[in-house]
Amino acid sequence: MKRQPAREIAGDDALRISLPPDSATTMFNDTSSPLSLFLSRRSGKPRDMVSPGPDTTQMDAILAAATRVPDHGKLAPWRFVTVGADQRDALSALLVEAYRAEKPDAGKLELDAMDQFARQAPSLVVALSSPKAESKIPLWEQELSVGAACMQLLNAVHAQGFVGGWLTGWPSYSDQVRDAFGGAHERIAGFIFIGSPSRDLEERPRPAPADVISHWAC
Repeated sequence: MKRQPAREIAGDDALRISLPPDSATTMFNDTSSPLSLFLSRRSGKPRDMVSPGPDTTQMDAILAAATRVPDHGKLAPWRFVTVGADQRDALSALLVEAYRAEKPDAGKLELDAMDQFARQAPSLVVALSSPKAESKIPLWEQELSVGAACMQLLNAVHAQGFVGGWLTGWPSYSDQVRDAFGGAHERIAGFIFIGSPSRDLEERPRPAPADVISHWAC
């Protein structure tokens, strides 16, 4: 893919950073520095991902990074399940069967969408929220840690030079699908697809900082 330079803000050379992407000339997922990566981070669309995906060593590093997140109580209230390329037929069958069980009148287009969902991207990680009910740590805080783990996983994917896409959709809320990956007390936080982009990434609307950042007026 053609890599194009990001806009930069002038200042101390040691502190030059890429501004948030806002034009077609932006380089997304710029790995020239940690801050540049965060400021240019952009997910990829799983349907547009192609090989290569991460190899075993790279995936191990990505998953290890995903565990290094804020976790009140040191509970590790999350789990990750990898789905191999040779398991996509089985995943497709699971999704189609579960969808049919819930929606017996489903048409071909709906079932095809389940099949296509299962076959996207070279690599797939299913992220699970696995709260520890016996802990005094509030469930909300445990769920926040799950979200942080998924975000850290995406950051590690992009730092390795790949793109990731975190999807939920109907499969994330199906008990039958959930049961194939975890227990009744768990929930699917998302399907994280990983690969290489087959086309240039495009920016999506982002909030203006002034719209979401304020200073406390006491």
